[in-house]
Amino acid sequence: MSRVLQVFAKAPVEGSVKTRLMPPLDARGAASLHAALVERTLAMVTGARGIVDRVELWCAPSASHPFFARCAQNFAITLRVQTGDDLGQRMHHALSHALGYGDVPVLIGSDCPTMSRTEIGEAFEAIAGAHEPSDIALMPTEDGGYALIGARRVDMSLFAGIGWGGDQVYAQSLARADALGWRVHCLRTSWDVDRPEDLVRLRALMPEMLELATAT
Repeated sequence: MSRVLQVFAKAPVEGSVKTRLMPPLDARGAASLHAALVERTLAMVTGARGIVDRVELWCAPSASHPFFARCAQNFAITLRVQTGDDLGQRMHHALSHALGYGDVPVLIGSDCPTMSRTEIGEAFEAIAGAHEPSDIALMPTEDGGYALIGARRVDMSLFAGIGWGGDQVYAQSLARADALGWRVHCLRTSWDVDRPEDLVRLRALMPEMLELATAT
């Protein structure tokens, strides 16, 4: 039974990623920032030996973009393709894929700059530990979503009909888990880079990323 870390990422195509950051960023800057955040996440998780057995980069809309090929080469990771009509279906598919092989999955996004290896390890321990494991682990974000989900079981009702991108995603997910009678382990609340005001915090934390995004 392997601990599989699944990273969700879109191809850094100008005008299709981080559009809520436009403005103040232009399309090129938003795509560059997105790519930098993905690479930062992969560098962090591929260095988590002893916590993660395997890292998979789940690509959208396909794995054909050259950026994904560079990531696979630079970080020695497996590429997979997201499948489904919405985010819920895509997450359900990825988690089910790992569980179908008897593995333990934790799935994360690529735009949470404060997420740490320690927290990823906490999520794995929560769902795979020997002492009263939880059914799922969630890391809520300040905007009402979540940046991480770990699961030792899945049910489509946890993902169907959720208002993805809204401020009730985390609350709705907790309600669904409660209806299933599942144990939930909640990590600390974090934040992701999704709104213009998040760029101020990102600049204070990782100024080099904003320099890359605003370079001409």
